[in-house]
Amino acid sequence: MQKITTCLWFDSQAGEAAEFYTTLFPGSSIGKVLRSGDAGPGPAGQVVTVEFEIEGREFVALNGGPMFKFTEAVSLVVNCDTQEEVDRYWDALTEGGEESQCGWLKDKFGLSWQIVPKIFPELLSGPDPDGAQRAMAAMLQMKKLDIAALQSAYDGA
Repeated sequence: MQKITTCLWFDSQAGEAAEFYTTLFPGSSIGKVLRSGDAGPGPAGQVVTVEFEIEGREFVALNGGPMFKFTEAVSLVVNCDTQEEVDRYWDALTEGGEESQCGWLKDKFGLSWQIVPKIFPELLSGPDPDGAQRAMAAMLQMKKLDIAALQSAYDGA
């Protein structure tokens, strides 16, 4: 068990969200599911919490009701090796959600994600400061990040 576990507050979609996330990321799994009993909270049998793991990180999804919503102040970052990986996560997570700028999106549950090619921070810290500025300028014009376009901007092509 991790010392610190992220708890994600959902209105009533904790089970659905955990299923979606564990299906999307290979090697992920669902652990304990706590359901309401006759004493509540909520109707008997309703999911209260779901423990799940994605990419070796433990999470808890909580059906806490509509009082709190996700904001961009907290996001999950997915570091991707290839454009195909960027495309796969972007397409899956924006389905029913919404695209934002600079590799950010909100999924259908309202949770914010950043889908980032691993090469991007390397370009920003590369030996060519002008290239880094060009790569940053290119990224600022994008929604989904495009590795070839970022590299081209860095190279000045």
